[in-house]
Amino acid sequence: MKTFVLAGFGLAVGMVSAAADTITIYSGRGEALVAPLIAQFETETGLKAEVRYGGTAELATLLLEEGANTPADVFWAQDAGALGALVPVFADLPAEVNASVLEAFRSDANKWVATSGRTRTLVYSTERVQEGDLPASVKDLTDPKYKGRVAWAPTNGSFQAFVTAFRLTEGDAAAKAWLEGMIANEAKVYRNNGTQIEAIANGEVDYGLVNNYYLGRYTAADADYPVDQTHFDAGDIGNLVLVAGAGIIGASDSKADAQKFIDFLLSPAAQQYISLQGNEYPVRSGIIPAVTLESLDTINTISPKVDVNRIGDLEGTLALLREVGLL
Repeated sequence: MKTFVLAGFGLAVGMVSAAADTITIYSGRGEALVAPLIAQFETETGLKAEVRYGGTAELATLLLEEGANTPADVFWAQDAGALGALVPVFADLPAEVNASVLEAFRSDANKWVATSGRTRTLVYSTERVQEGDLPASVKDLTDPKYKGRVAWAPTNGSFQAFVTAFRLTEGDAAAKAWLEGMIANEAKVYRNNGTQIEAIANGEVDYGLVNNYYLGRYTAADADYPVDQTHFDAGDIGNLVLVAGAGIIGASDSKADAQKFIDFLLSPAAQQYISLQGNEYPVRSGIIPAVTLESLDTINTISPKVDVNRIGDLEGTLALLREVGLL
């Protein structure tokens, strides 16, 4: 029996020669990070995975449109907002699935399960920003002192989950006022998190709103990369904790095989890979976190108290973003 080891993480599995059954995965997670993991799943289980990659919001909308006719068996989303929106679409998971997840990331409804965690952060130029220039709150970025200096990515799924949490905690009117204030302050639109960081390094802007794990990809390649990141004051909505997660489609004819994929994502080897390669928080205990990550105690202290299970009104957020002209 041959063995296969993924990226040095020591997961040895048997090579399966029998003809493989197939599951279809809709993935809002980026192909560069998760394709090796999905390949490992195929090797371990003998199943074939057909993967459709796309934006999390785009795929969530597609699943709602396809309904019972969707070919998807599993949806692996970048953020809890899309997962919450799709609760009616998902099958129930076995109770023990979420019971194995750390409480901070757990979905009590058990329609989906977190596969990794991340926080929203403020990235900034180490060359043009002094400590005294850092805002205490994400809401401060509408101040004229930041005019034309801030990047954001309104089409990004995690940003949309942040807006949903903003709406949930402070109301639609407050969220709309902040979005319009940012637009009036000439916030610059970028495609995603990485392009914001690159724009800061290139001198196009001085600040950006991204997830915590992106900057580590740049500083790992260049220790002198001219961008750093920070959080806002404790409890600020800009420090929102988010999760990536997965659910099984209720219309799937391959639920047992789809469950194997969910179980694989929660396995120690997969959790270790996502944490060390993706700079994301593992959702189970006993996993060695990446050195770039702050402690869970720190995250629990600074994060706003928002139930990830309630960040589900993606359609309301998309409608608001369209209303203010960001989509």
